[in-house]
Amino acid sequence: MVEKVVTILNRHGLHVRPATQLADLAGKFKSVVTIHKDGQDVSARSIIELLTLAAAHGTQLRIRAEGPDAAEAVGAIERLVNSKFGLD
Repeated sequence: MVEKVVTILNRHGLHVRPATQLADLAGKFKSVVTIHKDGQDVSARSIIELLTLAAAHGTQLRIRAEGPDAAEAVGAIERLVNSKFGLD
């Protein structure tokens, strides 16, 4: 298992567009990827579940992946979050 804590940096948080980008990216990996916030665990492949996190600007999320490409999955998602999803 690989874990990493990231901070949502884009102004408007994890709204529909970034949630879609994150879910699409997570779906490219064989590993099971989950996102954790305040005791809530959701599938990184589900846009709806990601939106339930209500992750505003500055929110810390824990990315967790288990599987053959777990490190690559976590690294790719970390880069996406750190890039502010290309939004601002």
